[in-house]
Amino acid sequence: MKKWSMWMLIAVLLVAVVLAGCGSKQTPPAAQPVELNISAAVSLKDALIEIQKNYQSKAPNVKLVFNLGASGSLQQQIEQGAPADIFISAAPKQMNDLEAKNLVNKSTRKNLVENTLVLIVPQNSTLGLDKFEDLTKPGVEKIAIGEPAVVPAGQYAQQVLQKLGLWDRVKDKAVQAKDVRTVLAYVETGNVEAGIVYKTDAASSPKVKIAATAPTGSHEPILYPVAILSGTKQQQAADDFLAYLTSPESKAVFEKYGFKPL
Repeated sequence: MKKWSMWMLIAVLLVAVVLAGCGSKQTPPAAQPVELNISAAVSLKDALIEIQKNYQSKAPNVKLVFNLGASGSLQQQIEQGAPADIFISAAPKQMNDLEAKNLVNKSTRKNLVENTLVLIVPQNSTLGLDKFEDLTKPGVEKIAIGEPAVVPAGQYAQQVLQKLGLWDRVKDKAVQAKDVRTVLAYVETGNVEAGIVYKTDAASSPKVKIAATAPTGSHEPILYPVAILSGTKQQQAADDFLAYLTSPESKAVFEKYGFKPL
């Protein structure tokens, strides 16, 4: 009986040692939460919302905070010290300006996607517009475009109208908006007879229809450069997200919303 008790005691002690050993193993520390600030052209809004959702499942510790607006306005905010780790512009100009001031990490810069410029009208429009030259018709009283000084879509629109010899004839009809999504809203509500936006913006709304596509060569290529800013304090997280933006998964999302990945 004593021998049996002794063996029982040894068994209990062995189990205790094993359990103690298991308990001594340290659980790997959870990844520290990171907030990544991304200033991006508002025309990317729908695609970025989906990409944000997809990335959340891959990097749950990373909170993506998007600041969406006109590229020129975003550029000014960055120059004034607004928090930003990554910048995605709707035109090279704004990125070039930041790069000239050493606010961009040049080695991380790349062209992300390409877009197309189109003329849109309200879905119920009966004006019969089917080319940019039709903007000179008497029935067209107001044309919405982005403010050329800060909105790339407005810059491209002005280039097209100048190339076609129309700018001087229609500039008094131009209603300048703070960004391309505001141009879209003006056309959706019928506050203007026509507007010039990106094809991706037109595709996002059932309230408008495309009347014409800007002729080839009538404006500079619509490229969206992306880069990590030199002042980022989240270099690794920024590197990881930039890599994800150019991954096949993200490219499929951009294509879904009408962009051409590069």
